[in-house]
Amino acid sequence: MRPQLARSVFAGLLGISLVMFLLPGDDLSASAPNDKLVHGLTCVALTVAGRWAGIRPVRLVLGLAAYAVVTEILQAVLPIDRHGDARDFLADSMGIVLGLLLSWLAMRVAQRASARG
Repeated sequence: MRPQLARSVFAGLLGISLVMFLLPGDDLSASAPNDKLVHGLTCVALTVAGRWAGIRPVRLVLGLAAYAVVTEILQAVLPIDRHGDARDFLADSMGIVLGLLLSWLAMRVAQRASARG
């Protein structure tokens, strides 16, 4: 049951992030948080969820990096009043790295806890 839940969470987060990244510019709130922060935190969540779902780190990093590039290209070419931005990709990349680090730390803590108990 847990692997299915983890995969479902990862897929759900992918869907939510796709909607967020491709929402028309007119629909974005002027009071929305910093765009780069949103990109970074979204990729942290996707990376942690992907590791929880059992996706191997290299495959996850390559897949999420490709996803980040594609969403930026789509923002640039679709008529949604958005623009592609290399700085968004940089924020995404930093989020992926931070997500890997957090996942690794969580696994280490879990391993130590199970070894003790």
